[in-house]
Amino acid sequence: MNPGGKQAGSARSVAVLGAGSWGTTFAKILADAAAAAGDERSIRLWGRRAEVVDQINANHSNDQYLKDIPLPGSISASTDVAAVLKGADLVVIAVPAQSLRPQLREWKGMIAPDAMVVSLMKGLELSTDARMSEVIGEELGLPAARIAIVSGPNLAMEIAREEPTASVVACADSDAAGWIARSCTAPYFRPYTTADVVGVEIGGIVKNVIALAVGICEGKQMGDNTKASVITRGLAETSRLALALGGEAKTMAGLAGLGDLVATCSSPLSRNHTAGRLLGQGLTLEEVGQKMTQTAEGIKSGQAVHELAGKLGVEMPITAAVVAVLAGKLSVDQLGPVLLSRELKPEGDY
Repeated sequence: MNPGGKQAGSARSVAVLGAGSWGTTFAKILADAAAAAGDERSIRLWGRRAEVVDQINANHSNDQYLKDIPLPGSISASTDVAAVLKGADLVVIAVPAQSLRPQLREWKGMIAPDAMVVSLMKGLELSTDARMSEVIGEELGLPAARIAIVSGPNLAMEIAREEPTASVVACADSDAAGWIARSCTAPYFRPYTTADVVGVEIGGIVKNVIALAVGICEGKQMGDNTKASVITRGLAETSRLALALGGEAKTMAGLAGLGDLVATCSSPLSRNHTAGRLLGQGLTLEEVGQKMTQTAEGIKSGQAVHELAGKLGVEMPITAAVVAVLAGKLSVDQLGPVLLSRELKPEGDY
């Protein structure tokens, strides 16, 4: 398959690696998109846990992550990653960001040489500060035209319930982005396309850290004014970092920037918002981890975002304060006063 030649059609055989809430939901989107278009499509879902895989195959459901959501019969699941990847022209990856690199090293020889690889992940790799597309490119030896990102205000449970949403497919190759978008256009899921991979990824990464801050404010029973202020200034931080890396300002005002930020900071379905709220209520980081069944990527990626900002000389005070809270260097009670004590300046000075 030639990514640059994808001017018509859509994926025929799809492998989704990761049977958590977003991976399973995206498999459902791909199945429903094919059904709506009258296309035949094989969708195979890889999961680590046999009980999750068995339930998907036997009951067409994944109650561990998407309770009471029926899954299309065209989705099959397996713990055998080689079987899932065999012949797939579209490979979608939805695993925790910090486990991506070692898993790619195991999967490299199993992915078809002409497959498109799509990342659903929103995180920076610790120690390298690499974005997920960069990790994929390095480990699989793929050119930018074969790697895409899907991001936006995409809370998995709402989409699984088929509540309408829009998203963004980012790829350096516009034909490839269009091919992926056609493959995941379902009656309730509307993808747009862009070539701004950097901006889309940074928007999806930093919003998790800002959502932790908003959640902390909610846990401390602060009002909507406070949360709106943090969201707005959080967008400014996100924009500064994205622009410093070569991203585009218009991306930050779009679905992968403002849209994703608002959804993640406002919804009780957001894992990062929930983790922040629990921290604000006085739970320790360890206690938060015990209460949550899924990964809050902002807890892991926050330090990497902070380090990357430091390397680039980008000022990100909300991120710095959240990282200090996570490291135990700042209490949740000190978070607000620290942010409010910053030097006065014009709002437009990003």
